[in-house]
Amino acid sequence: MTAPIHVAVTGAAGQIGYATLFRLASGEIFGSHRPVVLHLIEVPPVMSALDGIHMELDDCAFPTLAGVQKHDSDHLEDGFRDCNFVILVGSIPRKQGMERADLIRINGPIFTNTGKAIQAAAAKDVRVVVVGNPCNTNCLIAMSHAPDVPRNQWFAMTRLDQNRAAAQLAHKAGRPVAAVSNVAIWGNHSATQFPDFVNAKIDGKPVPEVITDHAWLKGDFISTVQQRGAAVIKARGASSAASAANAALDTVKSIVTPTPAGSCFSAAVWSDGSYGIEPGLVTGLPLTTDGHNWRVAAGFKIDEFSRTQIDKTVAELKQERDTVKDLLP
Repeated sequence: MTAPIHVAVTGAAGQIGYATLFRLASGEIFGSHRPVVLHLIEVPPVMSALDGIHMELDDCAFPTLAGVQKHDSDHLEDGFRDCNFVILVGSIPRKQGMERADLIRINGPIFTNTGKAIQAAAAKDVRVVVVGNPCNTNCLIAMSHAPDVPRNQWFAMTRLDQNRAAAQLAHKAGRPVAAVSNVAIWGNHSATQFPDFVNAKIDGKPVPEVITDHAWLKGDFISTVQQRGAAVIKARGASSAASAANAALDTVKSIVTPTPAGSCFSAAVWSDGSYGIEPGLVTGLPLTTDGHNWRVAAGFKIDEFSRTQIDKTVAELKQERDTVKDLLP
């Protein structure tokens, strides 16, 4: 039998965590041939909720679910022990009246300890996907405290923005979302991000040739994607959960599955200076992979408009890095 893959999910009893677990257990993400052991991690006050989730997982009778472990966040090393994937959902949410800098300072120490625990206990091949916001900077903090885990094994989630952008382009063009490809998200998972329509394609054609309303592309399209999370909160009374969980799982699938020719997937990774972005930031970039090793996609056109948008979001990432400089070794 194939050795099981061990997957840890922090914030496992929250809405996003809960929505990821059953699809991870079902065989959808890693394939029907690969058993999965889930490591469910929560803060001590809600540990009892994991008992109910464990019951539900048992009741689904997934052939690929090889085991469930439950750990509280006071014992992160136990939770991450020998894990091949770590999906970091748990973080303090932003509350009304809270500035982004406040959120960064509150979550920073959480991800300092998380990085140390991953360093100490996770499998050598561990790949880490940071979902909890502000995910780019949280990822930077965690990876800086896990120096033995290669930087190419760390990802922050911009896939939700990619999915949102693809849906908006499909709707505007009157085409199914499957017709949209090569959508990249540059920079920060925030209101400064740049959803790249210049290099995106619809039915294999450049988006600006298919959607001739260029004022919409440079205006409402970008702002809609940038502000979509706030719009969901206003309409739903709660932040994105199912769509965020779906994007986290899409990220994992894109990491382990070869990228289709002529396309890319988006995640925030350690910058190596590609496309003129300062090295050492965790920034959204267009990526491709053979299912084992990823690289930054080559050949993306950066026109004057795109450069301005990218520089703006990179400037915010640099500001966030400076905010937490005392937490970076």
